[in-house]
Amino acid sequence: MTKIANPIAEFADIVKEYGLVANEGIAPSNKVVKRFIRLAKQVPDARMAGMIEYPLKEILLVAFFAVLSGMDTWSQIELFGKVRTPWLKTFLKFRNGIPSHDTFRRVFSLIDPTVLQGLTIDFLMENMNRIKASLGIEANGIRLINIDGKQANGTGRTKSKDGAFPNLQTLNIYDASSGICIAMKNIDKKTNEIPAAQEALLMLDISGALLTCDALNTQKKTIEIIKERKGDYVCALKQNHQTFYTDVNDFFTDEKLKEIRKAQTHFVTSIDKAHSQIERRNYYVTEDIKWFPELKDWKGLKAFVCFEKIITDTATGAIAKERRFFISSVTDSELCAEAIRGHWAVENRLHWHLDASFGDDDDMTADKNAYQNFSLFRKVALTLLKMAQPFMKRSIVEIRKLIGMEYKLFLGQVLGTLDDTYLEQALRAANEKKAKA
Repeated sequence: MTKIANPIAEFADIVKEYGLVANEGIAPSNKVVKRFIRLAKQVPDARMAGMIEYPLKEILLVAFFAVLSGMDTWSQIELFGKVRTPWLKTFLKFRNGIPSHDTFRRVFSLIDPTVLQGLTIDFLMENMNRIKASLGIEANGIRLINIDGKQANGTGRTKSKDGAFPNLQTLNIYDASSGICIAMKNIDKKTNEIPAAQEALLMLDISGALLTCDALNTQKKTIEIIKERKGDYVCALKQNHQTFYTDVNDFFTDEKLKEIRKAQTHFVTSIDKAHSQIERRNYYVTEDIKWFPELKDWKGLKAFVCFEKIITDTATGAIAKERRFFISSVTDSELCAEAIRGHWAVENRLHWHLDASFGDDDDMTADKNAYQNFSLFRKVALTLLKMAQPFMKRSIVEIRKLIGMEYKLFLGQVLGTLDDTYLEQALRAANEKKAKA
């Protein structure tokens, strides 16, 4: 059976297997920095020609290094630039020095997030492809893509000269296989997430991918777009589709679940033990869906899935049971189970880190463009730092703090581990060492 692709895990396994370590003598990889500067040069500058004091590529490079180094606000980015100016001049000229924090914020508000997003995704994908090629990681398995929204809790205002306005909302489409947020769109309110997701999907290459979403985005039009663009889906079903939910809930009787479990072919189970609890997860898949009256309205629909979670408290013996339902265009029970578990990647690997490791929830930037572009830089930094984690064996927060304290040493290690030439040399040296042993 084809499984969901996970090149990040393969990368970590290779690092562990061969005992690869970040060389303390490596400088920040000029190859990776040059790739970023090449990206920065392609970003259109909306400022008035002839009135530009600080080149856009310099502003973006300072922000890039600053976010990697643990800086979470515009003022901190300015401070980083001024303290590290002599070192920054080894990459670009910085003839007029470092701009103020207000200038950083204003310039970020003028950049089109859609353009910057496309360029940063290309930058991350180029790095990822080079790493996979240098370590011989093949493109096996199905891409898993999660669709979910996030609220920036620090961006709203209860009082302002223009009246109260709510926290900014962002729709994120996250490639869980590569660890890259491949699309983000500003949404005015939660209900606008639906058309935003549909618009974003029309612009993405999702051919052969498996997409997951919460119940809000389980919409006929969204699913139609996924199938027309040659993707598959496993989507949550809740009571926002009241009749549909009731029909599926009534179908999955205890007797029906027992029948599926006994047949084994469409049943997967797993057990986890932690914190004085035993958690069993059961996944029941059925292709018996011809009875559903609206079957033709949901493009590509082939199966219903019942996910059952049973938690036993080992101290008291108390048992809690929960059931959730999904609709799917794939019928393989293991693949469905992987997709349902994998949907939490967008929360655990992206949204949680943005808040806990990068202070996204504390960002008080009210301008939509400025917030989106700053958040985009956080996402770029998160992807790069996650690639460096297997070498450095530290949390994301710790790596950022280390870079802030000893920027040459630890930024060198982070960016050096993204250098395909360095990786090839390290792997070659490890193989030679193994051969001699």
